[in-house]
Amino acid sequence: MPTFTAPDGTRLACHLRGTGEPLAVLPGGPMRASAYLGDLGGLAAHRRLALLDLRGTGDSAPPADPASYRCDRMVEDVEVWRAHMGLEHMDLLAHSAGAALAMLYAARHPQRIRRLLLITPNPSALGLRATPEDRLAAARLRAHEPWFAEAFPAFRAWLAGEAEFDERFLPFFHGRWDDTAQAHTEAELEQTNEDAGERYFADGAFTPDATRAALAALTAPVLLLAGELDGGPRPDLARRAAEAFPNAEVAVQPGAGHYPWLDDPEWFLKRALAFLDGPAGAVLPSAEQAAPGRTPG
Repeated sequence: MPTFTAPDGTRLACHLRGTGEPLAVLPGGPMRASAYLGDLGGLAAHRRLALLDLRGTGDSAPPADPASYRCDRMVEDVEVWRAHMGLEHMDLLAHSAGAALAMLYAARHPQRIRRLLLITPNPSALGLRATPEDRLAAARLRAHEPWFAEAFPAFRAWLAGEAEFDERFLPFFHGRWDDTAQAHTEAELEQTNEDAGERYFADGAFTPDATRAALAALTAPVLLLAGELDGGPRPDLARRAAEAFPNAEVAVQPGAGHYPWLDDPEWFLKRALAFLDGPAGAVLPSAEQAAPGRTPG
């Protein structure tokens, strides 16, 4: 388990799985340990996954300053991690809330990204968010499920702020509510730093106009992969987010929820590899040439 030190002295850890060309991976949650990603539907058989535990999660130490859990405060953690891995340019995959961090990183360090793969991404960094109406519309697609009649009223009440979180509506986050999905859900509480998660989207984390302007310099190809049944983001919201990138495409996985590699690993793997094995961005031979004055690594 490689470890390295963030700019503020916090010890961070990443986990290596599989073989092949490196693929850097940022987890979501927000602030859930990277263990929940597993081998990403078999992707580790084709790429060497480097899964970062964000500060205060998994095997990474908590910071001295809890305010540094805010999403934008962790961008330089990612940059130091890239340098620690010895990658001039990297393929980066991010899931859910981790995609907001990946977008901020790509805006600040566009010359470091070779390919960017965003899985059911949270587009808050672009000033976009899934609304309660989005989530309810996606939930209604599950009306044929045996658990729907009990789960939907609880879900609607929670989204309206009229009730607490209720385990009855957890199936809405998965395309298939089977043993795999249930085991994945049961591990969430232990894997998540809830205090850090509450700080992740704190006021000041995002400056959407500046981020969108900076992303104009991103030459790398971007794939936003949405789940057909996911409410956050719904495919239409993923398409709106894709408009912020100069070279982006959107894929919608049929029958998938928020964790598409669990719902149909074969479909997910085939689509992810088609993107990762495709042409890379027009990066410069030396990333420093694209950012004069920046200290290497």
